[in-house]
Amino acid sequence: MSELGSGLVKRKEKLLHKYLSGNAMDYKQVFAILIPIFVDQAFIVIMSIINTAMISSSGVAAISAVSMVDSLNMFIISLFIAVATGGTVIVAQYKGSGNPQKVSEAAAQSILAVSVISIVVSILVIIFHQPLLQILFGKAEAEVFRNAEIYLVGIAISFPFFAVYQAIVGALRGVAETRASLMLSVIMNLTAVLLNVIFIVGFKMGIMGLVISIIASRVIGVAVSLLYLIKFNQTLRFRMKHALRVNVELLKKIMYIGVPFAAEQLFFNGGKLLTQTFIVQLGTFAITANAIGNSISLLYQIGGMALSVGIVTVVGQCIGSRNVADAKKFIYSFLGLGGILFLIATAIILPLYPVIVSFYSPPPQIIPEIFQLVLLITIAQPFLWCVSFVLPSALRSAGDSKYTSVVSLMTMWILRIGLGYVLGITLGYGLMGIWIAMVTEWAARGAFFLWRLRGDKWYKHKLI
Repeated sequence: MSELGSGLVKRKEKLLHKYLSGNAMDYKQVFAILIPIFVDQAFIVIMSIINTAMISSSGVAAISAVSMVDSLNMFIISLFIAVATGGTVIVAQYKGSGNPQKVSEAAAQSILAVSVISIVVSILVIIFHQPLLQILFGKAEAEVFRNAEIYLVGIAISFPFFAVYQAIVGALRGVAETRASLMLSVIMNLTAVLLNVIFIVGFKMGIMGLVISIIASRVIGVAVSLLYLIKFNQTLRFRMKHALRVNVELLKKIMYIGVPFAAEQLFFNGGKLLTQTFIVQLGTFAITANAIGNSISLLYQIGGMALSVGIVTVVGQCIGSRNVADAKKFIYSFLGLGGILFLIATAIILPLYPVIVSFYSPPPQIIPEIFQLVLLITIAQPFLWCVSFVLPSALRSAGDSKYTSVVSLMTMWILRIGLGYVLGITLGYGLMGIWIAMVTEWAARGAFFLWRLRGDKWYKHKLI
């Protein structure tokens, strides 16, 4: 190696040690956690884009129906994800404290909790799906509404399988087994795409094909996940008897994180759902433009979402070992890294916009509006997204769940909903007005979370 090359390697090592190494873990361990999560998030987003593009081939009514129901879907599944996240935090903290028995029991109780909750929710949604859609999207066109009914019932059937899968991969991430969670994600999502190709593209089954693919892929995903957990995993030491017996003490710890986060997610996604009802008033083209804009925005967010998931494990284990200094250092480093990843994503994605948008086969008249939405978030995300979404994940993994929930609810209802309605509907700025309100809400959330990070209350919680 040349002297110049050797110098660059030493400089890189020095920077990585300075910003991404601590007493709890070094930069190699951090990257071992983050890289599989990054690949996982990239895979999920790309598969989502492919699925959206495939259903777009079935017409504007189909993609509009999927967009509407996905808002409701995110509202519901956020409950399962919140409880699973509570399990991830408790598992990570017990892992950091060096208590393998409690790690195993916490993972089992997380699976038990989401199983019961998801079955109850699934039954209720199937029974009340029609009045639910009528209340929320009664102004939608008849064909869109019919497609939405089929899609919602199908999604509801898959809830228990999705919930258990989330609890399993959440527990695996808590003990830093991100490679295993990546492989399980690849199996489930690749299965969904292959089935979509068969049913949507091959058999031209439209919404019904999408429903069959989702249910089948989630059944396969949870079956493989349970098989791995019971037969092959040695870290969690999962025992089915632990998942069939209620441990009140551990459930309380999981719910201490999970319940405020669930309330936050329900109200947060409820706000997004209410925003979707504003967009329905703007017509089918607006619904379609919003769906495609959201789908493209996910490409930018791959790196940020990976950091948001990974920081729960990193900070959770730091707090579990009572190393607050490391936790703070990693939080600031992750925020800086997130900004860099957004800038890199912008340099790659923005020049490819014409190619990317063509995958969705949108009506020509909405392409300029989609570009304006994408341009708005391209400018805003490098500065606002990580402090709005990665930072609260860090605070929550230290046990500061109530504060993050209150802030998120307050900014959501005042800014994203209130300001969104004023700008989008009252003042007539339409979809762009609603998205400007969303970006404004990111800025406000981030400011509150940064202020919290500067104090000491966020790490004073005793979970274990």
